[in-house]
Amino acid sequence: MSGRERPQIADEDKEPRLPKKKVALLIGFNGTGYQGMQLNPGAKTIENDIFQALCKAGAISKANADDPKKSQWMRAARTDKGVHAAGNVVSLKMSTPGDDIVKEINSHLPDQLRVWGYVQTKRSFHAKTACDSRIYEYLLPSHAFMPPSPKELRKEQQNEDDLKLVFGDETYFISRSTPEEIKAKEEYRISADDLAKFREAMSIYQGTHNFHNYTIGRGSSDRSCNRYIMSTKVEDPVYIDGVEWLSVKLHGQSFMLHQIRKMISMALLIVRTNTPLTLIERSFEKNRINIPKAPALGLLLERPIFGSYNKHAQDQKNGQTHRDEIDFEPFMDKIEAFKVEWIYKKIFEEEKANAVFDQFISHIDSVTGPDYSYLNSEGVIPEEALIVTKFTAKPEPADDDA
Repeated sequence: MSGRERPQIADEDKEPRLPKKKVALLIGFNGTGYQGMQLNPGAKTIENDIFQALCKAGAISKANADDPKKSQWMRAARTDKGVHAAGNVVSLKMSTPGDDIVKEINSHLPDQLRVWGYVQTKRSFHAKTACDSRIYEYLLPSHAFMPPSPKELRKEQQNEDDLKLVFGDETYFISRSTPEEIKAKEEYRISADDLAKFREAMSIYQGTHNFHNYTIGRGSSDRSCNRYIMSTKVEDPVYIDGVEWLSVKLHGQSFMLHQIRKMISMALLIVRTNTPLTLIERSFEKNRINIPKAPALGLLLERPIFGSYNKHAQDQKNGQTHRDEIDFEPFMDKIEAFKVEWIYKKIFEEEKANAVFDQFISHIDSVTGPDYSYLNSEGVIPEEALIVTKFTAKPEPADDDA
């Protein structure tokens, strides 16, 4: 065989070459048990399971099954560990064999992961850069607004289920809430004044602000910390098995890591400690403070928005080129049913079983030291509450998305 000759492959070993198209794949998921959305070698992630399902369904060829980059894989929004999504978008090149490729893909996925459908896009479509904004929802029980009630700190563990708290080099233990205390929390109803103050607090985030205190690994001089929040809305309370819950919708161009959970936490802590709302404005200034993250349990991505892309697609409809809009509306019945069964229900069940928000509040109320001394009736940030990191002096890059 000459050097230019190639070995022949038997016809039966060849995979048929199917036409590929660039698409926006519309998905939804319950993030419980996953290490987040983004592909991460060695970790159980949403994208890995979806990619494997696409391969098994024949949407991605065997030749490209070893590396998602070969299919131009990109997500519109990344979600953290345990965070859910009613809607998200992945862009990729894929084939659509068979009569119903979506049904075939879903047959290879667990029920907590769903593909809603796909939209054929232009070849240059990139899910992250084409995404104009993102809408998130955060759910929290009203009893999180109950006034602070510090628990006794102990150096020794007394019960097997005691909560462990670590402050610097010191380790303490506190008791979990008793069944009677949990019952009282479940019966708590937020007052009209506190609900109004919480709504006002969330509205202060609207507009463009420096959110360096609401993420990690970035200093106040890092211009990427300037984020534009289009709207916030706190819905009227709803009642699930006798427990009052609040839903907060946040619409922003983009969010940094942990940003939403810290925004919710700051507004919540201000209300329950009767701290002036001016603290939020001060948190946008250069001083660095420690804002705790509210539980990941309550956070879900509602959907990414592709306004500019869709407008361009509409403009082209009167011309020679027709592009479908990237829109979740045709799938809303299925999405709403999924949200109820696989997101809302699971959040309520998890809180009922493990008192996640109660643990978060118990931890905050029992913190020793000055970290949260900015929660005070004057709304001032005392010098002792300021923290210094390597990021307070110069900007540093970090990954996007809540």
